Amino acid sequence: MVFGAGNANADVLFVAEAPGAKEDQAGAPLVGATAKLLDELLESIGLRRADVFVSTVLKCHPPGNRDPSPAEIARCTPYLHEQVALVEPRVVCTLGAFPTRLLRGDGAPLGAIHGRPELVTVGRRVVYLLPLFHPAAALYTRPLLDALREDVARLPQLLDRPAPVQPTAEVADDDVGPEAPQGGLF
Repeated sequence: MVFGAGNANADVLFVAEAPGAKEDQAGAPLVGATAKLLDELLESIGLRRADVFVSTVLKCHPPGNRDPSPAEIARCTPYLHEQVALVEPRVVCTLGAFPTRLLRGDGAPLGAIHGRPELVTVGRRVVYLLPLFHPAAALYTRPLLDALREDVARLPQLLDRPAPVQPTAEVADDDVGPEAPQGGLF
């Protein structure tokens, strides 16, 4: 299982779709060339990987590298929501169409909304959501790489905004975290 890695008090949390085979082996999200590109993008705005938290919607590599099933998403989303509640980021950057659609709650094409921050509620926390192209896709497509660089360059301005106002409703003790799935993750 790959739960995530990075600064547990980060202002920025990146969310990708699911760990790949290499991430599954490493026990960390975004490794290899994808990690190198993310590191370069962060450095270009004065951040390091150690300054942010990186997670995935699914916590395990889907067999055959297929798209996540609705049942897998339903089982893993509470863990992502709890990560957001624990880390308390101000900004959540979605990497790719899948996490963007999930956290926005709609099917808007990523090409039309990338780089456009908006306020959304993820679990119990209100955050600025910044949809981004996935670094893995940008490695092979120059126009996506250029767009990703431009969109990441907007992150410092977003971090300069006031923190989103959080809901004040009390959370019952039994609603604090996700329940463990029955019969394994998948």
